[in-house]
Order: sequence, then C-alpha cells, then structure tokens
Amino acid sequence: MRKIHSPSGISRRGLLKGATAVGAAGLILPASYRKARAEPRRGGTMRIAVGHGSTSDSLDPATWADVFMQVAGSAIHNYLTEIDTDGSLIPELAESWEASADASVWTFRIREGVTYHSGKELTPEDVKASIDHHRGEDSGSAAKPIVDPITDIEVDGQYVIFTLEAGNADFPFIMSDYHLPILPSSDGRIDPTSADGVGAYVMQDFEPGVEARMTRNPDYWKEGRGHVDEVILLSIIDPAARQNALITGEVDVIDRVDLNTVHLLERSGSIRVLSVPGTQHYTFVMDSRVEPFSDNNVRLALKYAINRQQLVDTILSGYGSVGNDHPISPANRFHASELEQREFDPDRARHHLREAGMDSLTVDLSAAEAAFGGAVDAAVLFSESAAQAGITINVVREPNDGYWSNVWMVKPFSAVYWGGRPTEDWMFSTAYAAGAAWNDGYWEHDRFMELLRDARSELDEDRRREMYADMQRIVRDEGSTVIPMFANYVMAVSDAIETPEEIASNWTMDGFRAPERWWLAE
Repeated sequence: MRKIHSPSGISRRGLLKGATAVGAAGLILPASYRKARAEPRRGGTMRIAVGHGSTSDSLDPATWADVFMQVAGSAIHNYLTEIDTDGSLIPELAESWEASADASVWTFRIREGVTYHSGKELTPEDVKASIDHHRGEDSGSAAKPIVDPITDIEVDGQYVIFTLEAGNADFPFIMSDYHLPILPSSDGRIDPTSADGVGAYVMQDFEPGVEARMTRNPDYWKEGRGHVDEVILLSIIDPAARQNALITGEVDVIDRVDLNTVHLLERSGSIRVLSVPGTQHYTFVMDSRVEPFSDNNVRLALKYAINRQQLVDTILSGYGSVGNDHPISPANRFHASELEQREFDPDRARHHLREAGMDSLTVDLSAAEAAFGGAVDAAVLFSESAAQAGITINVVREPNDGYWSNVWMVKPFSAVYWGGRPTEDWMFSTAYAAGAAWNDGYWEHDRFMELLRDARSELDEDRRREMYADMQRIVRDEGSTVIPMFANYVMAVSDAIETPEEIASNWTMDGFRAPERWWLAE
C-alpha cells in the first residue's frame, strides 16, 4: 500500500500538490480589519441568516441542494475527510488513508471513541452504510455520480476499504462532499431522515426552509471547535430583509450580501464584509434535449449575446470575475488559462443564429433571487444585450419558494448558482457527466465522457492537465450552460462575531463550517 495521508496532514508536495489553490485566494478584508484575532471563547448564541432554503428541504443528505441544509448538515454531522481553510485535505472521521499503487483501492482507518448525539459509538459499519445510501441503481441521491465508481466497500476491523472501477487520485476529496455525512446504522442501513450525528451541534428544532435550532454537543470530539452554546439558522431569501436583519441586530451573520447595497455595510462601524474568491459561479442553463436549445448554434448564439463584464460590474459590483462558459475557475488546479476568453459579440451571435437557420430567436428565461442574488436583474441585462443580436429573451420571474424543485431542471432555460467543487473531476462528474442527477442541461457528449473517465485514473500530471483542458474547451464550445461570471463568496458579520484569520473558499460560510469554526466576541 502507498501511504497518502497521515494524522499530521497531507503533504503539499504529494498527491494533491497544487490543489490548495482553492483556498489560497483567501479572505479579502479592509485593511482596518486585518488584525490579530482573539482566542476563541465558548458561550452565547450565533444567529445566521442564509439566502437559501425551501419548504421541500429534508434531513436526508441525498437531497441537500441549498445552503440552508448544507450549513445545518455540516453542523450536526461529520465526514470522513475535511477541506481545511487553506484548501488542503485533513482527516475528520477517517484518521488516515492509504491507496494502492494505481489509486483504485483506498483504505481508511476510522477514528475510535467518537459518539453520536444519541450516545451510540461510531463504527466502520456506519461508514459503509452511509456511503451505500447514495449508491445503487435505485438511488436518487445527488451524490450518486461521484460514488458510482465505487464497486465494493468492505469493513475489516477499524478499516473501511473502497474498491473503485478505476484509479481516482482525488478520491479522498470526494469523501468530504456535503452529501456524504456519516450517520448511525442498523442492520446495514441508515435512517436518512435522522438528525443523529457526531457533529459539533445537536438538532433541537427543524422547520424545513424556515429555521433550524441547534445546541452545542458537550461531547464533541474535536478540540477547539464548536464554540457557541446555540446556533439559530434562518432562511431569509429576500436580500433586503436579510441585510436589514443584520443591520438591526436581529442576526449576527448573513451570506449572499446584496451587492447593490454592500456600500451601506462597508460604511458601517459595526459590520464587517467578508469577500472570499473561489469556485462559485452563476449560470444560465439550457435544456439541451428540447428545441431550440438542442441546436449548438443556438447555444453559441446565446453565449456570444451576453455581456459578461457588465454582469460582473453591475450584478457583482466587482466582487468576482468573468466566466468562460465552463465551470473550472482559476482557483482550480487544472484551470485552462490558455483558452481564449469569450467576449460579448452580437455579430458572432447573429452568425450562429444564421447557422441554425434563424433570423431571430425568442426564448423564455426563468429566474428568481433564490437562484442567486441579482439573478432577475442579471436575466434582464442578458435580455438587453441579446436584443442587439436579434434575440428576444422574455424574463420570467419565478417564486423563490420551491425554485429548486419547480424551476431548476424543470424549465428549459433558467438561472442557477453553483458552489463549484474542489477538483475538476468532482465538478464535471456532478454536473456534466451523462446521466448525472445534477446535469441540469441534460447534456451528453461522448468525447467528454471518454476524457472524464481517462483523466480520473491518469497519474501523469502533464497528461491529466491536457485532458482537463480539452474538457473545458468542449464544455465551453459545445455545452448547454452559459457561465458569465465567477462570484466571490460575500458574507457579512456583526462585531459580535469573531472569525479565524483564514476563511475557507471551497464553499460559502467558511466551507459551510461557520457554526463550528466561528465564535462570539468578548
């Protein structure tokens, strides 16, 4: 066996060399806030308002699709591995892991002495059952595409052995996916609706899409984590209401700051704005199965008909960067910086319309603030720029509640946000692989799939980089997703909240770990 990880942490010079770029961008704070942080203290109540949540939310991790559940789930549960604030991979419930020479067999040693909120002790059998929940032909889990390559899971004493259909050098990263918490098992199965976890907080009250109340786990096994006595997590979709709740002191933390009025917070003497670049991106996805989006020339016309820099300047207020119609950001390890940046070009858009046999085009575009902050305004700007190319985009303002169940992957053209993923394979497997549960464009491409399989098991770094560059080009030129911008994670906290000096950029809210990592000021 080839040792990949030890309890002291993975080497930056080893297997995942370069992957820490996800977190390297770090936290952007005004100079006045760059000061030494106080030591964490225990006590108090942290009130967090997030701009996501739906009454259709469930405790079943296979269904988690919004920040409300992702933050709540990460507070009450733990995972095999954890992405640290600098983007490196560290142990969580797995003390260590090893790989076979071809990275097709991975052996994880499971931590001993960890107990669930119910008092049950964590076992390797729980790990197997928790991952099996997302596997199999009948699974409807959003994590199914990333666990499907697992062909067998065995328990041997304190070890769990995963056998893959082919080598995957990124497999330990996969085990940190927010859909894959470890739950207690009985007779080889978990109860996916159970809130019984081993995490820093114990669920006391859960109202889907409205509120989750959690109290500190007095027996939490991690030293220096889980500081506050109580966490109140609220879903406040409306950005103005969310921001007002922070200004008036009703909450202590908000995500998805309204960038149109961020200057009001920046001028406040009692609120800090936290801006973290990462892999988050905002998209307009087309259902490639239906006309007119089944024609790639139509898709290209729409890609050339959007003014990307205008969206970054107007919708993001500069808190982001332009996208190039593929989901791999400059923070990713194998980002293809050599690809020509697509620009707003009405003439080329008209050219592709003519190639599709059209003089003009009319489509409906669904959007709501639930998709991302400013999504409706972004859709309107898209319609205005597209009009210069003879394209009429009718913006359909959809209800916030139920957007992710009634609009996303249902309506043929819609606004979407993606948090991105730490690795290229993870992102592509989740949202672009043929048949993936979250392939929201229902897009399929034979050559792309061939490259996806080959790159996953390729151990030569240079060859792997070439393959991921080819995949980014294919998605850019033939995919069914317009990706105009990468958005920083922009959050705000009151002076009542202290944060670590470094905040993770793999997801918003400190990698969904704000309840565990943040604390109340003196």
